[in-house]
Amino acid sequence: MVVEIPKGLVKALNDARRVAVLTGAGVSAESGVPTFRGEEGLWRKYSPQELATPQAFARDPKLVWEWYDWRRGLIAPLEPNPAHRFIALLERRVPQFLLITQNIDGLHQKAGSKRLVELHGNIWKVRCTREGTVKEDRRVPLPEIPPRCESCGALLRPHVVWFGESLPVDALEEAMEAAENCDLFLVVGTSGVVYPAAALPQVARSHGALVVEINPEETPLTSLATWSLQGKAGEVAQRLAREMGWKDEG
Repeated sequence: MVVEIPKGLVKALNDARRVAVLTGAGVSAESGVPTFRGEEGLWRKYSPQELATPQAFARDPKLVWEWYDWRRGLIAPLEPNPAHRFIALLERRVPQFLLITQNIDGLHQKAGSKRLVELHGNIWKVRCTREGTVKEDRRVPLPEIPPRCESCGALLRPHVVWFGESLPVDALEEAMEAAENCDLFLVVGTSGVVYPAAALPQVARSHGALVVEINPEETPLTSLATWSLQGKAGEVAQRLAREMGWKDEG
């Protein structure tokens, strides 16, 4: 089914000067990133809920790191899709912009996004459990599991938010400020049920912003959207790029 792009949306995107974008797993899934849901989410009979916790890491850091090392190996060869590229292009054309992503795979940066906050962290970064220092490590596979801090020898952990942990306060504050001040809020590939991220488009709407949703099916956010485009993020992004006259870059 071909998604029709409303003329009003094209005008709104052209006129927008302050844009915030929220992305979820649906964007990454179209590049081949596993969603880890249902039976497909199991690894050695473990579910993500059994491995992505502070308790699991304290109990068996080697097992947890083996899972993350495997995931990093799956993600490493993947490329951004048209939705990633459209968002990066939008950033370059809007004076005030913030991408708020729930994804940890780094594909937005690979597509060229620069002004972004990662609510759930980044799988390509490691954090020292003693010093709290964070650095990027893109080696696949990791030469030592579990890896240790070069500075102090303590265990390193993935720089991601685990089940039971709070989102980083600074990232959440920056996201909330963008939602309060934007004139257009774009929601792409997210179910709209995970809070506090799901509250951001509601905040934007309450402050007078236009809300645009791109998702294969309706979500709890659909009813508050000014425009809801149902379809795959990459396909809708390509249509949007053409309607905007961004043929060479969408």
